[in-house]
Amino acid sequence: MADNNRYNQRGVSAQKEDVHRAVARLDKGLYPNAFCKIYPDYWGGDEAFCNLMHADGAGTKSVLAYMYWKETGDISVWKGIAIDAIVMNTDDLLCVGATGPFTYSSTIGRNKHLVPGDVIAEIINGSQAYFDTMRGYGIDIKFLGGETADVGDVVRTIIVDGTMACRMERSRLVTTENMQPGDVVVSLASYGQATYETEYNSGMGSNGLTSARHELLKHEYAAQYPESVDPNLPDEVVYNGKYDLTDSTATGLDVGKMILSPTRTYAPVVLKVLQQHFDKIHGIIHCSGGGQSKCLHYLPRPLRVVKNNLLPAPPLFTMIQQSAGTDWREMYQVFNMGQRLEIFTDRNTAEQIVEIAGSFNIESSISGYVEAADKKEVVIESPYGSFSYQ
Repeated sequence: MADNNRYNQRGVSAQKEDVHRAVARLDKGLYPNAFCKIYPDYWGGDEAFCNLMHADGAGTKSVLAYMYWKETGDISVWKGIAIDAIVMNTDDLLCVGATGPFTYSSTIGRNKHLVPGDVIAEIINGSQAYFDTMRGYGIDIKFLGGETADVGDVVRTIIVDGTMACRMERSRLVTTENMQPGDVVVSLASYGQATYETEYNSGMGSNGLTSARHELLKHEYAAQYPESVDPNLPDEVVYNGKYDLTDSTATGLDVGKMILSPTRTYAPVVLKVLQQHFDKIHGIIHCSGGGQSKCLHYLPRPLRVVKNNLLPAPPLFTMIQQSAGTDWREMYQVFNMGQRLEIFTDRNTAEQIVEIAGSFNIESSISGYVEAADKKEVVIESPYGSFSYQ
């Protein structure tokens, strides 16, 4: 069994406790239980509207892209990193009902000695190409440029972030206030190949990459790519796995490409769901940092969410667990485990959402239910045990 503290030893946290403490006294916005902070309409001054702004990025997934590019010469992986930074913004905003039009600004910090201009071009052009694809599915994103800085003294390889904003009617917000006993949960798969994707998606997303990278890849990479590792990390938590980046897998992708699968957006699905069932949607949760326990932080009152019918974990996550020996309770808290978006609604609407997801070739399930409780709690009932998060 792996040391469950390895995640913390690597300098990362699934729950970001210190960050939550740091922002505890900040204004929570118009709807404190909403998935994203919602502001008054500062620019338009119309009380019927609100402003949204969100910042996120590809995280340490960019380090893996760097290693794969250096190892294979395949520069196309950087387009995936562009997608990761975009989707980690769009799909958080989806959770409050925002479907655009959006504006997007990128922020890239690189070590110029290691990351040349053709990589930057691949990221920027990949962003615009993705916006063009999404426009065909009704998601309008305007690229407003951004900042690219050469900051080798503070960034070892490259970091790719973005900021997204939009203005929307308050009457179209989804704020989680209506979550209630009797609701069911629809979980949408993060793996497979959606109609708007060009190849199989492992389901990785852009969370838990530090753990995935170190638990799967061989220790030799620490010496081969020292710039990919924080030199302050204990040697025993650095690249503990058995895989080469180019090893084949059962998915048809090699190990590197499997972990680098671009984060799936659910924007086309959610747009259709909200167009047809807006009044029945009580909450939308992006299971990013915090994995399947994420919804715990957005329950509007003491409620228990029981997930007893999650989709099976796809190969990537079983590979991580087997390689690391990570406790399954921690796996469900760190990773999305094959489903990265969940919608809270009534059962009849849930069945129709499953059909909508299927029309985009995305698997889904009515994965659980909400019940009354005396405290906020998420319970995962899985083939590997039952786990409670409070």
